[in-house]
Amino acid sequence: MRIGVNTRLFLKGKLEGIGWFAHETLKRIVQNHPEHEFFFFFDRAYDPEFVFAPNVTPVVLHPQARHPILFYIWCEWAIPQALKKYKIDVYLSPDNYGSLRTKVPTCLVIHDLAFEHFPKFIKGVHLRHYKYYLPRFAKKATQIATVSTFTKEDIAQRYHIPEDKIDVVYNGAHEVYKPLPYEDKQAVKDKYTDGNEFFLFTGALHPRKNVINLLKAFVKFKRRQRSPMKLVIVGRLAWLAKDIQEAKERMPYKEDVIWLGYQEVEELARITASAYAMVYPSLFEGFGIPILEALTCKVPVIASNTSSMPEVTGDAGLLVDPTSVDEIAQAMERIYKDEPLRHRLIQNAARQSALFSWDLSAEKLWQSIMKCVQ
Repeated sequence: MRIGVNTRLFLKGKLEGIGWFAHETLKRIVQNHPEHEFFFFFDRAYDPEFVFAPNVTPVVLHPQARHPILFYIWCEWAIPQALKKYKIDVYLSPDNYGSLRTKVPTCLVIHDLAFEHFPKFIKGVHLRHYKYYLPRFAKKATQIATVSTFTKEDIAQRYHIPEDKIDVVYNGAHEVYKPLPYEDKQAVKDKYTDGNEFFLFTGALHPRKNVINLLKAFVKFKRRQRSPMKLVIVGRLAWLAKDIQEAKERMPYKEDVIWLGYQEVEELARITASAYAMVYPSLFEGFGIPILEALTCKVPVIASNTSSMPEVTGDAGLLVDPTSVDEIAQAMERIYKDEPLRHRLIQNAARQSALFSWDLSAEKLWQSIMKCVQ
């Protein structure tokens, strides 16, 4: 069988949530199924590391799809032509974008409908594109995979898709995420926080991630506790980050906040495993990979009580209203002051993280692909 795959998000050094999902699942799928041929469709020159096995044929299609007009040309012209040219039997698109102009059975991965819930955080031209095409992609797809039960129900209800057409394929954590011995943790703290304990946030910095409320909560925590605790923020500044930059400059205790920017996964894993707790007060997530990464490192979590985050956190963290600065601050205080609570959450983290793995994700995604051709 010939399987075509949209791999336009395979960008060396720039893999984030959706890109990691595609990378980790496809790496396993192509290696587990050498009897099939895979055609990886890139929209620019690719790095050879993304050609995971001899049964992968890389193909560069034009144009580079980074704007709604170019999305349309790539999805509705370049992809259908390639599917026909290479005699593809089934098409997998792991980044929300299908194609309306192909009759090839399609497995579409939809990661979330954040733009439906928080349209103000999306550029107008992109929002109009998503609102028009994503419901149509969902209806046209032969099978849909998504990353949480919450998002499955969201897709089914909002777009009137039968639930048996939607499979839940959870994310996993990268294999480099694991607990560290005390000495290694201390080395990380010595490097970044002058040896002090720290709360951690990781993720692209834009309004939906709610970083400003996190900063306000940290200020409240510092005023109440007079603690040497630091806050480490890892992630690139994304669109609409101006307010975050302004808050960064004018906040009290700004010398206790360490901004590290984008980090390679190996270093990010070490930072995560050394944190006192992960604080992830995002307004909305289709899954919330940083939560799972922390739990895999046996680091307790403070997460939002919205969307998919309670599903991922389980009993290994404290859930808060992300719109309440006081609730976030109180949760930080509880984890800081209540050592038995923190120890219990750490124990629960090992059990909760065991429910998720990329091996299981790859197998579930493969089953979804097979439903398209049966």
